[in-house]
Amino acid sequence: MSEAPMIAVRQLHKSFGNTQVLRGVDLTVHRGEITFIIGPSGGGKSTLLRCINFLDRPTSGEITFGEERLCSEDGNVFRVAPDAVLRRARSRMPMVFQHFNLLKHRTVLQNVIEGPVHVLRRRRAEVIPEAQEFLRRVGLLERQDFYPDQLSGGQKQRVAIARALAMQPALILFDEPTSALDPELVSGVLETIRALATEGRTMIIVTHEMSFARRLAHRVHFCAEGQILESGPPEAIFETPQNPRLASFIQSIAH
Repeated sequence: MSEAPMIAVRQLHKSFGNTQVLRGVDLTVHRGEITFIIGPSGGGKSTLLRCINFLDRPTSGEITFGEERLCSEDGNVFRVAPDAVLRRARSRMPMVFQHFNLLKHRTVLQNVIEGPVHVLRRRRAEVIPEAQEFLRRVGLLERQDFYPDQLSGGQKQRVAIARALAMQPALILFDEPTSALDPELVSGVLETIRALATEGRTMIIVTHEMSFARRLAHRVHFCAEGQILESGPPEAIFETPQNPRLASFIQSIAH
């Protein structure tokens, strides 16, 4: 993995009205790193992902994506990059959502080519073969003319992954990609993510699938109460946690 961070987050805060959700988060992710964020529900994990790619606007702090400074603190002034910079950054770090967010009235293939054609302004004729290849890789090429309502939840999520790949991403964000699935559909989605890991993709994955995180992660971050309370390789996080809150969390999920 390169030493230059893909994402550097410093002292990130996010409030919704009077509710403080993120309380000074620091996070660094390097190129080629598979990063998992675990923790209790309501701890700020999903909000952190949404702030990283500016689906939610941070309240304060710094985020650097590659060479681009997306937001920064200058004295007491919080500065955000121009919208064009944020749009470009967001297109390079697509998010795979818990509830798929597919366009219901467009086919599987149309969903996958939507971003490259309308966001990246690429020619439809050159995008279609690439989209079909991504669908083949997630095992859904034969479903390219189906509509989302004709797919299972696991198939919808694999379409969402193909859609993210079609954006030629530098980084893929996964927000609890299996939590809305029936148990028997989870393994297909996890296998798709595992295949991406073998390609050296940079990924940040919020999940409750602890055994999956343990097997696949380069680094695991424990997020609770709006802060990252402990970080480390998976064996350290799961076997020898140092933070009492993490130790309690690990014990609770072991039963």
